[in-house]
Amino acid sequence: MDHIVTVQEAVTAFAEFMEPTDAELDAIELEMPAILADVDLMDAQIITMDRTPTELDVRRIRRARRRLLTALAGQAATVHRGGAA
Repeated sequence: MDHIVTVQEAVTAFAEFMEPTDAELDAIELEMPAILADVDLMDAQIITMDRTPTELDVRRIRRARRRLLTALAGQAATVHRGGAA
């Protein structure tokens, strides 16, 4: 006969007392500009998926790419200086 048991870790894995650490919150804060810039780029690209991009669309995508690259460069510079692990 097989016994049915619960896996305690899986049940309590999402308990309220398990909050992100300060280091995890710092890492999220460091990555947030790049995440938001990436979302802007995807929005601009999605808009042009079902039509021919206008000059305004092309400029919007180009600006979004620049914002993403700037955010990634800033993130890399902060990590390189030792701002986050």
